[in-house]
Amino acid sequence: MLYAAAIAADEPSRIGFIVSKGVGNAVVRNLVKRRLREAGAASLREYGTGFAIVVRALPASASASWDQLLADYNAALESTMTRLAGRPRAAANGSAGTTQKGTPRA
Repeated sequence: MLYAAAIAADEPSRIGFIVSKGVGNAVVRNLVKRRLREAGAASLREYGTGFAIVVRALPASASASWDQLLADYNAALESTMTRLAGRPRAAANGSAGTTQKGTPRA
Protein backbone atom coordinates (compact mmCIF):
# COMPACT_ATOMS: atom_id res chain seq x y z
CA MET A 1 0.00 0.00 0.00
CA LEU A 2 1.25 3.45 -0.82
CA TYR A 3 -0.05 6.76 0.45
CA ALA A 4 1.07 10.17 -0.82
CA ALA A 5 0.22 13.76 -0.03
CA ALA A 6 1.30 16.98 -1.63
CA ILE A 7 3.35 19.28 0.57
CA ALA A 8 4.88 22.67 -0.22
CA ALA A 9 6.38 22.55 -3.72
CA ASP A 10 9.77 23.79 -2.53
CA GLU A 11 10.15 21.22 0.28
CA PRO A 12 12.11 18.04 -0.42
CA SER A 13 10.00 14.90 -0.74
CA ARG A 14 9.97 12.49 2.19
CA ILE A 15 9.43 8.74 2.15
CA GLY A 16 8.54 6.60 5.15
CA PHE A 17 8.12 2.84 5.46
CA ILE A 18 5.89 0.69 7.65
CA VAL A 19 6.91 -2.96 7.86
CA SER A 20 5.08 -4.80 10.63
CA LYS A 21 5.92 -8.10 12.27
CA GLY A 22 3.23 -9.66 10.12
CA VAL A 23 5.63 -9.45 7.18
CA GLY A 24 8.10 -11.83 8.82
CA ASN A 25 10.98 -12.04 11.24
CA ALA A 26 13.57 -9.26 11.61
CA VAL A 27 15.74 -10.55 8.78
CA VAL A 28 12.82 -10.61 6.33
CA ARG A 29 11.50 -7.21 7.47
CA ASN A 30 14.91 -5.61 7.02
CA LEU A 31 15.27 -7.14 3.55
CA VAL A 32 11.88 -5.71 2.57
CA LYS A 33 12.83 -2.30 4.01
CA ARG A 34 16.14 -2.25 2.12
CA ARG A 35 14.39 -3.10 -1.13
CA LEU A 36 11.70 -0.48 -0.57
CA ARG A 37 14.34 2.13 0.31
CA GLU A 38 16.08 1.45 -3.00
CA ALA A 39 12.80 1.74 -4.90
CA GLY A 40 12.04 4.97 -3.03
CA ALA A 41 15.45 6.43 -3.83
CA ALA A 42 14.83 5.80 -7.52
CA SER A 43 11.44 7.51 -7.35
CA LEU A 44 12.94 10.60 -5.69
CA ARG A 45 14.70 11.35 -8.96
CA GLU A 46 11.30 12.02 -10.51
CA TYR A 47 9.43 13.34 -7.46
CA GLY A 48 12.27 15.10 -5.63
CA THR A 49 10.21 17.90 -4.13
CA GLY A 50 6.67 18.49 -2.94
CA PHE A 51 5.51 15.06 -1.77
CA ALA A 52 5.22 13.03 1.43
CA ILE A 53 5.04 9.31 0.66
CA VAL A 54 4.32 6.43 3.05
CA VAL A 55 4.75 2.82 1.97
CA ARG A 56 3.15 0.05 4.03
CA ALA A 57 4.56 -3.38 3.24
CA LEU A 58 1.99 -6.16 3.22
CA PRO A 59 2.88 -9.75 4.20
CA ALA A 60 3.06 -10.79 0.53
CA SER A 61 6.08 -8.49 0.09
CA ALA A 62 8.18 -10.98 2.07
CA SER A 63 8.00 -13.56 -0.70
CA ALA A 64 8.07 -11.12 -3.63
CA SER A 65 11.12 -10.94 -5.85
CA TRP A 66 12.97 -7.64 -6.30
CA ASP A 67 11.50 -7.18 -9.78
CA GLN A 68 7.98 -7.90 -8.57
CA LEU A 69 8.34 -5.59 -5.55
CA LEU A 70 9.75 -2.79 -7.72
CA ALA A 71 6.97 -3.19 -10.28
CA ASP A 72 4.30 -3.11 -7.56
CA TYR A 73 5.89 -0.04 -5.94
CA ASN A 74 6.13 1.82 -9.25
CA ALA A 75 2.54 0.94 -10.19
CA ALA A 76 1.21 2.09 -6.80
CA LEU A 77 3.27 5.30 -6.97
CA GLU A 78 2.11 6.11 -10.49
CA SER A 79 -1.53 5.44 -9.58
CA THR A 80 -1.30 7.62 -6.47
CA MET A 81 0.47 10.45 -8.27
CA THR A 82 -2.14 10.37 -11.04
CA ARG A 83 -4.88 10.78 -8.43
CA LEU A 84 -2.95 13.61 -6.77
CA ALA A 85 -2.52 15.43 -10.08
CA GLY A 86 -6.20 16.35 -10.07
CA ARG A 87 -6.02 17.89 -6.61
CA PRO A 88 -4.66 21.32 -5.70
CA ARG A 89 -1.15 21.40 -4.23
CA ALA A 90 -0.59 22.26 -0.56
CA ALA A 91 -0.20 25.88 0.46
CA ALA A 92 3.27 27.41 0.26
CA ASN A 93 3.65 27.28 4.03
CA GLY A 94 2.83 23.55 4.06
CA SER A 95 -0.20 23.89 6.33
CA ALA A 96 -2.96 22.73 3.94
CA GLY A 97 -5.61 22.95 6.64
CA THR A 98 -3.82 20.95 9.31
CA THR A 99 -1.74 21.75 12.35
CA GLN A 100 1.92 20.78 12.55
CA LYS A 101 0.91 17.51 14.20
CA GLY A 102 -1.32 16.67 11.24
CA THR A 103 -4.66 17.09 13.00
CA PRO A 104 -7.44 18.96 11.17
CA ARG A 105 -7.87 22.60 12.05
CA ALA A 106 -11.13 23.73 13.56
